[in-house]
Amino acid sequence: MSKRQIHSIELIKYFFYSVIIIFCFSCKKNSQKSIDHLVFRYNEYANINTLDPAFSRTLQDNSVNNQLFNGLVQMDSALNIIPCIAKSWTVSNDAITYAFVLRDDVYFHNHYLFGEDSTRIVVAKDFEYSLNRLRDETVASPGSWVLNKVRDFKAINDTIFEIELKEPFPAFIGLLSMKYCSVVPQEIVEFYGSEFRSHPIGTGPFKFKRWEENIKLILRRNNLYFEKDNRGKSLPYLESVAITFLPDKQSEFLQFAQGNIDFISGLDASYKDELLTAVGELRDTYSESVNMIRGPYLNTEYLGFYLDSETPEIQSELIRKAINYGFDRKKMIIYLRNGIGNPANGGFIPIGLAGYNKSIGYSYQPEKAKQLIEQFKIETGITNPEITLVTTSNYLSFCEFIQRELNKTGLTINVDVMPEASLRSARSNGKVDMFRSSWIADYLDAENYLSIFYSKNFAPNGSNYFHYKNTQFDSLYSKAFKITDIEKRKHLYTTMDSLAMQKALMVPLYYDEVVRFTRKNVSGLGINPINLLELKRVKKN
Repeated sequence: MSKRQIHSIELIKYFFYSVIIIFCFSCKKNSQKSIDHLVFRYNEYANINTLDPAFSRTLQDNSVNNQLFNGLVQMDSALNIIPCIAKSWTVSNDAITYAFVLRDDVYFHNHYLFGEDSTRIVVAKDFEYSLNRLRDETVASPGSWVLNKVRDFKAINDTIFEIELKEPFPAFIGLLSMKYCSVVPQEIVEFYGSEFRSHPIGTGPFKFKRWEENIKLILRRNNLYFEKDNRGKSLPYLESVAITFLPDKQSEFLQFAQGNIDFISGLDASYKDELLTAVGELRDTYSESVNMIRGPYLNTEYLGFYLDSETPEIQSELIRKAINYGFDRKKMIIYLRNGIGNPANGGFIPIGLAGYNKSIGYSYQPEKAKQLIEQFKIETGITNPEITLVTTSNYLSFCEFIQRELNKTGLTINVDVMPEASLRSARSNGKVDMFRSSWIADYLDAENYLSIFYSKNFAPNGSNYFHYKNTQFDSLYSKAFKITDIEKRKHLYTTMDSLAMQKALMVPLYYDEVVRFTRKNVSGLGINPINLLELKRVKKN
């Protein structure tokens, strides 16, 4: 065979293989496009720590575990408690005993340990095991506090589960909606032990497929999921959820802008001006391809004071009130958050919870702030009052804004930056006089916020970082537990909140907003005031 013939054959082979490669690539690309509407992709820049609901303490952990697990009850988007695995419940007249009737069509995700059927139905004994595990000291779940007010619980039979409280606690049913209280199968948990964190078996709308820590997490549709939409169609609509873990918000935003992920949550300084105008509207560049949804978030951002400090400025109610009066919260929200959030001119209880009252806080009154500071100077003889405010790098711009504003009133604010973990430890142990922090609702009752001022909750054993003690407050706090009427309880909550504000224990900065950005082809995501990710009703067109 001549060289020319060999060369011709090689060209034909090359052409043939090229056609095959192009064809295969095209098929793969078309196939990927054909299933793209069934896969929801997002990034979790803060990473996740566990897939075990007993240890699900962060927002990102809860958002993933919300896809994998269910409890007795759940919340709708308006934070109403609605049925989940429990289809109904009753409460005794003394508000002590709760009896839950379970559904009979809830199955655990497939696993070979379940035997021939690879799954089994959930019964009341599973909740007995799950709650016992939650309070087991050898397990050391951070969610064990959820059961602090519980005396006992037991399975009456396969479908009746009963919980008895030590005393009435109106917010208790809300606690049961937390991911800590999810049902888990005993045989699977005991088989994996501590490795259950990466081999989760639950009952949720999606089931675990693969987790490469710090890289990718894949969830698949649970075809046996029990909930249906209002047309009787089985949930979820999606086939899969793919989560990446790019470690910074800017990279996450670039992936979103390029269409590689479907959703981002929150507003970060690295992209807020690129995405939004100064008044919080989408810029024209993105308005055609991106949807923005926003609403109240049960999160109060604040500055706190450690009242047991030996620093005269911290001990002075005059100075604490001057700081509250001395800066414009609305201006801060516009300039630093592009209008996302609500100025905290009320108390500590945020917008959206019973007890919130916009009239009990502090408005912007710089002249009054100056008068209070002058009064402090006269009474103490301190001519140059000075306070150190400790924050994390994420909130440095807010603290520097307050620093500049308070300088105008005659008060020097020094700003120190600490890593989040270090600040958390220092705050709990009374090592910082003034600190920036936030309080996000654990459950849907303002008692959750007011517990931070209760004297028996002194840090480090509780969340009273201020070391505030007030007999009237403590009495009202205890009294609220015995009142089941939300309207009467709401009045008590407002009174307690106003007591704390009168003493200026903290400086509420703003009530946060949930803000989410999705691609235009995403629907059904919605929002809720605790920013919990709910994907069972999401569709991609």
